[in-house]
Amino acid sequence: MARTVLNQADIARALTRISHEILESNRGPDKLVILGIPTRGVVLAQRIAETIQRIEPAATDVRVGSLDVTMYRDDLAHTRTRTPSRTLVPGSIDGATVVLVDDVLYSGRTIRAALDALGDHGRPTIVRLAVLVDRGHRELPIRADFVGKNLPSSTDERINLHLLEVDGDEFVSIDGGTAIDHDEAAAR
Repeated sequence: MARTVLNQADIARALTRISHEILESNRGPDKLVILGIPTRGVVLAQRIAETIQRIEPAATDVRVGSLDVTMYRDDLAHTRTRTPSRTLVPGSIDGATVVLVDDVLYSGRTIRAALDALGDHGRPTIVRLAVLVDRGHRELPIRADFVGKNLPSSTDERINLHLLEVDGDEFVSIDGGTAIDHDEAAAR
């Protein structure tokens, strides 16, 4: 049975906060490139870029694109693969601040692949990571700089992110695992 942990308003608030944190970390919008990892990371990257432009109306040089990592993954033989998506890196990333955007951070393997893919497109000054959900269970020493929500979960649970542009509705839910009351577990 799935339980909803973030609704549409929660997602919007998290993305607004992430956008402010990106601007603060970068000291403004200069030389900022936001690259989403398909599929839902691209939608989130576009929303973050739009929010940054609303916050900083003069931010005309914030570039947004997508970075497909399918062929850079080190676990292709062990996982279900999807059809590669289009990579669109808007202009040169040399000397830029690149913010990689993904939906859910889990093992870290997707981000490792993204760093490899990014190297084929140039040499940014700095690379940051923004995720809507960090669920833990890292297999690689990777952490997000900007996190919408930390959702500790068991390995047998699944985090589902639905976005209007892709799924027609919008929420984050958790399903699977054992039905343990977290307040009760904390009291033990």
